[in-house]
Amino acid sequence: MDTEWDCIVVGGGAAGLSAALVLGRARRRTLVVDAGRQSNLPAHGIGGLLGHDGRPPAELYATGRAELEKYPTVEVRSGEIVVGRAEGGGFVLGLADGGEVGARRVLLATGMDYVTPPIPGLAELWGRSAFHCPFCHGWEARDQPIAVLADGDRAEHMALMLRGWTDDVVVLTNGPAGVTVDLPVDERAIARLVTEAGELVAVEFADGDRLARRAVLVATSLRQRSELAAQLGVETAPPGPVVEDAIVVDPFHRTSVPGVFAAGDVSASMPQVAAAIAAGSLSGAAVVQSLLADDVGLPTPPWPNQKENADVHA
Repeated sequence: MDTEWDCIVVGGGAAGLSAALVLGRARRRTLVVDAGRQSNLPAHGIGGLLGHDGRPPAELYATGRAELEKYPTVEVRSGEIVVGRAEGGGFVLGLADGGEVGARRVLLATGMDYVTPPIPGLAELWGRSAFHCPFCHGWEARDQPIAVLADGDRAEHMALMLRGWTDDVVVLTNGPAGVTVDLPVDERAIARLVTEAGELVAVEFADGDRLARRAVLVATSLRQRSELAAQLGVETAPPGPVVEDAIVVDPFHRTSVPGVFAAGDVSASMPQVAAAIAAGSLSGAAVVQSLLADDVGLPTPPWPNQKENADVHA
């Protein structure tokens, strides 16, 4: 097995790199294992991140990795953790290449997968003119004709939200659905999204008719990208309208399993890069304090009983 680390951060996105920065500055031996599957990589830029508004996600992550290079106790490794278990008061994590690494603490920052409707053309537009968050992408689509692909209560909520960015909103339910919002609603089945130069220009229905649109806000659900949370036995919240299985954490990003922390989209109800960076910073500090509690008796709050009194972010 590889040498033991103070903390292994699983995931090199906004939350994972932010946590590693705090851990490195605290002189903690930290391994970041990054599979390179961040959800926002297809996006043109990150919307609403102070100091980096509109910056391409890949560029932000590359800069974050470069910043970590000056901290000798931090190593960033490309790869994927595929299995994990508690062992000997710590944790052993198995890599896809067959290697194993051990750590006193584990921080899960693996992100979530977005589940989108199986509509031809949607995947190619994702993160640009097809998006799930108006706060991240609404500015770029301002004053344009926008479709909302959703039904039920979510369609009403999303459509009314968009009115802050444009007056031209049409709800597309892709089939019969109970939508009572006081906005145009089209229930016809969707055949595909039509693009030009990589951007949306129209929605084509099964009857051959087309509706000119420049962007589409899509109702999605999120689910854990990695099986590590289940393997380590951490508690997840009941399925909600958006997030299927968010990891339950307390205010210090501690999970139900002592020694396992979680930060970023894996435990969030509103995925945003700014929020993930903040969560990573807080969780990194919490890891440091938990290690000092073991090493020198630093007083820290007792590990929570998540089922009774956790602060559930889901």
